[in-house]
Amino acid sequence: GVAHYSSASQIALRMLSRQVEEVGREFYLARLRAAEEHRRAVVDDTDAYRVVHGEADLLPALIVDRYGEYLVVQALDQGMDAALETVVSCLEEIFQPRGVMARNEAAVRGKEGLPLEAAVLRGEVPESVGIHMNGFQLGADLRRGQKTGIFLDQRENYLAAARYARGGHALDCFTSTGGFALHLASKCQSVEAVDSSAAALATAANNARANAIGNIAFREADVFDLLAGYAAAHQRFSMVVLDPPAFAKSRRNVAAAVTGYKEINLRALRLLERGGILVTCSCSHHVSEAMLLELIAEASLDAGRTLRVLERRTQARDHPILLTVPETHYLKCLILEVV
Repeated sequence: GVAHYSSASQIALRMLSRQVEEVGREFYLARLRAAEEHRRAVVDDTDAYRVVHGEADLLPALIVDRYGEYLVVQALDQGMDAALETVVSCLEEIFQPRGVMARNEAAVRGKEGLPLEAAVLRGEVPESVGIHMNGFQLGADLRRGQKTGIFLDQRENYLAAARYARGGHALDCFTSTGGFALHLASKCQSVEAVDSSAAALATAANNARANAIGNIAFREADVFDLLAGYAAAHQRFSMVVLDPPAFAKSRRNVAAAVTGYKEINLRALRLLERGGILVTCSCSHHVSEAMLLELIAEASLDAGRTLRVLERRTQARDHPILLTVPETHYLKCLILEVV
């Protein structure tokens, strides 16, 4: 076969092909066309989606996200970084984008001995790019926003959560640019959207205004502290959403992550009465769904709540999972009801 070699990483080889073949422009063009063809089959009601999801598209260490007429790329190992100019040339042929942004700031590049940097590679990339998703008009900051601009992997989970919203007051924790809150607003009397990032909340508030949504209150706060305060005040919600950042970015962090996930779910459960809905997520691929279910079960016992599993979900279909590469399955989303 053929692989990219890294002289610095603990992952020395990343397989490109099980065949011995030339890896050049035609190779990348064929792989990229195949990735986009798959998206045409699984993506609807949005012009913002993941075009390439690394190993799951047989292009290890490469991320490509599309935001309307703009593309964002990430090259996460030495081999893909060296091939990036060729990859971008192929993307230009397929998409004819107005601009291509490189967001090569991921910490994993440091382990590859690569610089952490962001740069416009082609055309121009504005401060905010307008996209549509699930009927909403959203703004995405491709230059400085979280991930490559917004959280594309939760697109289908936003819709799933909204199906279970039954009026009342919802609490969206770690709201980022407001994805869950926007989708819940039409189903709830009010939504409180919480994040520690003022910049993310500003984008979320702009998104609410752009969609004429007036029943979301945005709050800058530490979620752990806020949940504890609400529990002490006996405040109750009809739905609580937990979409925290990854608590376990490596195996050595798993024990601490499990403690953190259990504690935050415990605090959320104390805010829910019978019939209340908990939407809880983990984007740590080192924390399996089985581990997440177990720690939430323990939290429910501590909180004196009985939970029914309504849905066990994962990342949107434009973030495919390769069965033999478990790292491609990272997002877990559970929808639970207090009974």
